[in-house]
Amino acid sequence: MEYYNQTSTDFILLGLFPSSRSGLLLFIFIALIFLMALIGNLTMTLLILLDIHLHTPMYFLLSQLSLIDLNYISTIVPKMASAFLFGNKSISFIGCGIQSFFFLTLAGAETLLLTSMAYDPYVAICCPLHYPIRMNKRICVLMILGSWMMGSVNSCAHTTYALHIPYCRSRIINHFFYDVPAMLTLACMDTWVYEYTVFVSTTLFLVFPFIVIVCSYGRILLAICHMHSGEGRKKAYSTCSTHLTVVTFFYVPFAYTYLHPRSLRSPAEDKVLAVFYTILTPMLNPIIYSLRNKEVMAAFSRLTQRICSV
Repeated sequence: MEYYNQTSTDFILLGLFPSSRSGLLLFIFIALIFLMALIGNLTMTLLILLDIHLHTPMYFLLSQLSLIDLNYISTIVPKMASAFLFGNKSISFIGCGIQSFFFLTLAGAETLLLTSMAYDPYVAICCPLHYPIRMNKRICVLMILGSWMMGSVNSCAHTTYALHIPYCRSRIINHFFYDVPAMLTLACMDTWVYEYTVFVSTTLFLVFPFIVIVCSYGRILLAICHMHSGEGRKKAYSTCSTHLTVVTFFYVPFAYTYLHPRSLRSPAEDKVLAVFYTILTPMLNPIIYSLRNKEVMAAFSRLTQRICSV
């Protein structure tokens, strides 16, 4: 079967927004979410950097999560928005590789970092006497470096393989970014080997970390049941439930998309699920993990007073 030289032909991303009034309203909604994510994550990163009271292991990990989310959502939304506003839906072969590499790197790093962040409250509540040993600055740095390195290696392998697949069908990708499942439908070769590697990577980066997070919070909830303070139990239950909600929004749609057989999925379903783990989660993370936190709000108040006094 004949296939075209992918280095000389651009791909076409159909995008998320239909060419109608509803598409414009959806664009405005996504743009507002994007601005909220940028402001929230940038504020959290600067706040943790500038306030000495937040220089603890948990907030150090939170600052890295905000930094990842800031870049993560910026990898997807600006290209999608420019395609809608200016009508240029094409993306070059090199552009596909760059977007795929950064998307997979940041997504992989976030999945592992969220696992590290679940380990922190587990040690604090279940093994409080060991906390200074198990969650010191050196351990945090190793967790962060490990997340970035493993995410980069995984991304490099998948991006390199995907860009060497011959494409002989339409260059139209029915998605709003260069995603692996959407790209495989255009290949003119048997991709079962690559799909198997996608399955393995999804299991290692999504399924196992999600199980670890759920088990960590389950152990935390068991420890909370033995608390004598009713107010402390209520606060801990509220914190754990909100954290698990955001984690579920990120991991479950992501894993479902990458593990579900191609024949049982539709492009519309893939795009709806992708909105959860590419757009909504980066906006929700600073709200759930940080802005609802009294220590963060106190730090924000101190920073505001310093700025006003200057």
